[in-house]
This record gives sequence, C-alpha cells and structure tokens, in this order.
Amino acid sequence: MQQTSDLRVMIVEDQAILAMELELVLGDAGCDVVGCAMDRASAFEIAERERPMLALVDVNLLDGMTGPQIAHRLVSEYGTAVIFLTANPEQIPDGFAGALGAVSKPFDEQTIRAVVAFARRFILTRTVSDPPRRFRLAPWLTTPPADIAPH
Repeated sequence: MQQTSDLRVMIVEDQAILAMELELVLGDAGCDVVGCAMDRASAFEIAERERPMLALVDVNLLDGMTGPQIAHRLVSEYGTAVIFLTANPEQIPDGFAGALGAVSKPFDEQTIRAVVAFARRFILTRTVSDPPRRFRLAPWLTTPPADIAPH
C-alpha cells in the first residue's frame, strides 16, 4: 500500500532516463514529485513555483558543474533539504553547500528509498538518524556540538 504523499520533491538531473527512473521510485515511495530540472535556470524556476521540501541534485548538469550553486540557493532561500546524486563525489564542495549528503552513481532503488526516508525524518524532526548504506553524510551533520568538541 502506498503511503500518503507528505514530501514534495524536485529532481535536478540532466540524464532524462535517470530522472524518469527517479520520478517513478519517488512516486512509489509516496513522494510528490513537483518537477524535474536539467539546469540551474529551470531548477530555480521550479523551486520558486513549487517550494519543494527535498531536492535530489546532480553535481554536473547541462550548464556545467552548477549543482553545488543550486543546492546552496535551495537550502538558503527556500529551506529545501538537498541530497547530491553524483558520479563524481570529489566535486562536492567541502561544506556540501548545505546539502544533507551524497549518493554516488550508480545507485539502486533501495538506496534511493532509504535516503529519502532519512531525509524525510530529518525534515520532520531535525534529527540525524543512522545514515543509509551508500549515503555519505555531510560533515556539518556529523560535527559534534561546540561544548563537547576538543579545544
């Protein structure tokens, strides 16, 4: 039985077949896919119109390595949680541009479902649960609070 659609998700991916696959997997996972973008301009157009709660963002898009810029703006201006999908994890900026983490391509349906469940928990509770397998958690989520950090 499909769960209710409580998560508005945007896909930012320039490989059309992969974007369609993600759309099917997300729909089956109970997500409401509000749009698919292949570049920075269309990503911001969709974000402005739809206000997604979560975005799956490739690092390299039709207009170059714009994924980190898209992620940063989605997080800072729209409060969107972002997960990078990339074949080149070394291209993710040090601070992950505010993204929750990254999944390396190629990935499977089980990984995407687990990552979306992780993101859903984070969005709803602002807590970090155990990250799914094959998911690289952003450093800003794993840094201990200042009061217990070594001096």
